[in-house]
Amino acid sequence: MRGLRADGAVQNISLNKNNGSVGYKIVKFELMGNKPGDTSYESVVKIYKIPQTEASVDAVIDFSDNTMIAAGFLEGSTSVTAVDGKIVIFDNEIFNQDIYITHKNVLNVGVDDPVNYYIELEQIKLDLTDNTMATLKDIKNIEASYL
Repeated sequence: MRGLRADGAVQNISLNKNNGSVGYKIVKFELMGNKPGDTSYESVVKIYKIPQTEASVDAVIDFSDNTMIAAGFLEGSTSVTAVDGKIVIFDNEIFNQDIYITHKNVLNVGVDDPVNYYIELEQIKLDLTDNTMATLKDIKNIEASYL
């Protein structure tokens, strides 16, 4: 899966199957600026297992949040002497529900510097026990997010 996320945007990637017998895990998560070398930018891209709203999109990365399964920070500069940077971290967790990608521009507040993302997912066949565990974990995370 790949796409371009605007600043403050949320994208839903539909993975939900009717019977939940197919699971996924992230095997690759990459970020790239929309106009490398043309603008300076700092972007935070996160992937969640529960729905996000545009109002909830921020640049805070909190690894104690059980609903966040990946986070990436991308930094780029127009200066030829500056080195661009990228940090991407993702869980090896299996999920069987939709995922939600958010992007927040940190450096140029008020300027829409979009960022490209590329995600590879491994498809995993779930037995009844794994299916039930993944679904219950998702329900728990959704319920906890409303408290």
